[in-house]
Amino acid sequence: MVNAPLLYRAAFRVPFSVLKYAMTLDGKIATMSGHASWISSKVSRGRVFELRGRSDAIVVGGNTVRRDDPQLTARHGGGHVPVRLVMSRNLNLPDEAKLWNVTEAYTIVTTQRGARRDLQKKLAKKGVEVVEFDILNPRDVMEYCYDRGYLSVLWECGGALSAPAISSGVIHKVYAFVAPKIIGGVNAPSPVGDLGMVQMSQALNLIDVSYEQVGPDMLISGFLQPIPDLSPVIPSSDEISVLDPTVSPFDTKIISFYKTWDPYGAFSNYSLHPIQMPDENGNNLTWSTMEHYYQAHKFVGVDNPLAKDAVEQIKMAKSPEEASRLGRKLQRQHPEVVRADWDSAKIDITYGALKCKFSTYPHLKAMLCSTVGSVLVEASPHDLFWGGGREGEGLNYLGRLLMQLRTEILEESSKPGVVS
Repeated sequence: MVNAPLLYRAAFRVPFSVLKYAMTLDGKIATMSGHASWISSKVSRGRVFELRGRSDAIVVGGNTVRRDDPQLTARHGGGHVPVRLVMSRNLNLPDEAKLWNVTEAYTIVTTQRGARRDLQKKLAKKGVEVVEFDILNPRDVMEYCYDRGYLSVLWECGGALSAPAISSGVIHKVYAFVAPKIIGGVNAPSPVGDLGMVQMSQALNLIDVSYEQVGPDMLISGFLQPIPDLSPVIPSSDEISVLDPTVSPFDTKIISFYKTWDPYGAFSNYSLHPIQMPDENGNNLTWSTMEHYYQAHKFVGVDNPLAKDAVEQIKMAKSPEEASRLGRKLQRQHPEVVRADWDSAKIDITYGALKCKFSTYPHLKAMLCSTVGSVLVEASPHDLFWGGGREGEGLNYLGRLLMQLRTEILEESSKPGVVS
């Protein structure tokens, strides 16, 4: 499915991730000695280069770097070159490796905070970017890749890394190249490590499975998670007439928005339109986006060092996605530092920010007014308060507030002596 990367990224807020591996007929990815060149045919390896060329990043673990010393380039004579991303908790990596040569492709090494400072300095001198995490895990790394704007990620790791990636829910599709070979070996590695399953009823079943012969090999592919449905939600006719009398329930046009690249993506909290809002002392502060402002105000006014630090971190976040991740994570892990009135205050806080945003940018105000007579739907499939949900179960409060603001703007501009 061509749109799968966009749909999965939008629904799950991580890049669309594909796990690729080549294995023998008896389920091995290497011999007991670790030798793996080559299990699949040259034709299959050509298909892998095509997969790489359609990816923003290729993920491998430390074992792959130590054992195979891969180059991980697309080798397709130009075009898109993906980033190579290595995950290694303790940085037990060689001083010299093909991945450390960044003349052809960029390399990022992710590790846990404080690991092997000496190697970090060596890698930095070679032009390799090192990113530290408090606890290195596939979920946080994929959220980091999401914040960097990656759409698709190809995982070419061994079983020790593929298992936690699958368990954490960041693998969406699998490409398995099965070669007509048998190598045996009790301790020969398999493509997926321990998932903790003890009964066949626990097995993960692929969806929309495809089978294709590629040279002498068989390519089996399928999805581990259903393709998200991002269909917009239509409010009831009674709700529409209350929010905006200009909308006819009998001839309703739906305008949905979700991501900033949508035609009406500027309506999203994530649109890159800075706003100036007064702080607790009445001084105007500039916020990079509405999402920065919204997430920070979960903790504003709370007399707790963690809450105060969160406000500053969110304010300095490099993107609205990062601001959202910081705010949601702290709210989930430390609900005690969220302001006590948040549930009742968040609508007014958002509406105040919307009024500021659309009064600051005349072209946004004009865009909003141009939608008169239409129902506005924030088509988020997972935010059931601000968005519409997957099947209409969401409250669509952001769409409601935008329609309310549109009515106020139009009523104000229709008053005598008001020039819009």
